Amino acid sequence: MLETLFPEAELVESAPKAKRPKIGRYERLKRDSQADFDDEFKVFVDVNESSVSGRTYRFIDLFCGAGGITKGLSMAGLQPVASVEISPIASATHLRIFPSCKHYCGDIKNYHPGKLLNLEEQGEIHLVSGGPPCQGFSVAGKRDPNDERNKLFREFIRVVAEIRPWYVVMENVPGILTMKGGAVRSAIIEAFEEIGYPNMSVTVLESADYGVPQFRPRAIFVANRFGLDNPYPKPQLTPNQYRPIESAISDLPPSTPIPAINHEWIRHSKQYMERIAKVPPGGSLYETFFDAFKRQYPGLPSMTIKENHGGTHIHPHLNRVISAREMARLQTFPDDFIFEGTMKKAMWQIGNAVPPRLAQVIELALIPYLNEIAKAPADSQNLENVRRHNSIRQTALFA
Repeated sequence: MLETLFPEAELVESAPKAKRPKIGRYERLKRDSQADFDDEFKVFVDVNESSVSGRTYRFIDLFCGAGGITKGLSMAGLQPVASVEISPIASATHLRIFPSCKHYCGDIKNYHPGKLLNLEEQGEIHLVSGGPPCQGFSVAGKRDPNDERNKLFREFIRVVAEIRPWYVVMENVPGILTMKGGAVRSAIIEAFEEIGYPNMSVTVLESADYGVPQFRPRAIFVANRFGLDNPYPKPQLTPNQYRPIESAISDLPPSTPIPAINHEWIRHSKQYMERIAKVPPGGSLYETFFDAFKRQYPGLPSMTIKENHGGTHIHPHLNRVISAREMARLQTFPDDFIFEGTMKKAMWQIGNAVPPRLAQVIELALIPYLNEIAKAPADSQNLENVRRHNSIRQTALFA
């Protein structure tokens, strides 16, 4: 089978003994967060892939990176009005892909939408999305509660307070939910309540549940200023239906780079490839850098992809690391989404992104609520009907 998929490549001739897959690192946290019955505003809805709202909903993407969330929300039919990113190279990619979006490249502390946007001309902003840098929260890092990056979510809140969107969607790594015994999570929720967004919900969504060929759990915070439900997409796939890594990358040339679409990878010497050949699925080339150079499991979604300074995951069948375009495919970026900069810069942008497909289904869950708000008179006191009409209570997930 492997020779059919990758006829040109040097394959592992005698496959080393594979390590047992350790899938679901955050599975318990995911289930606990989804089954949080104390949160009556959290609901899970069936997403309609062909949903067309008939209205134009506008959003601003903060900490947007190269544009994973921007792309996903655009795929759901929303219009990106503005975006903010401090990285010049990620900003260059975003500007290339979304030329009509008013992009601000700089420190969010200096971003003031009232000065930079004509909000009256743009019309109401219906959603603010984004993901504050997660390194300070990640279990892979030091988890330093005093890390300045942990405080950047307050800049997100400051912008939300100025724009006053209907809904807010904020994403981060799952480890944020348990940091300091849940204190960081509580601080985020309380801060949003202070600016008029009470009853914020948070849950862990597994990207693979929605057709992303990668295990990539994310903590998703949702809030609104109307006292309505905070909808999340119901899982669309069961684990035995997950898309394997091969479904995304098997048609790319195994040994011929295509720089025009970012299909490039770290070049290896023959000796290095011989070392890689000895790495079993689930194993790493280095004991001291176990998150780098990990051989992927055949027939399963990829492990969470990371850039790791060029130490990307090892291909499940080939004696090389995966390419930047293979990383992008595993993140569900289309091939016409071209990343600016060097190969390593492209890998960095891709590894830090939210899968567009995950952002898309999150927004598809929101659209019925946006539609109901849009139909309600500005002074309506009956938005509670939106909850009763649209909600599929979370208990249905765990009945």
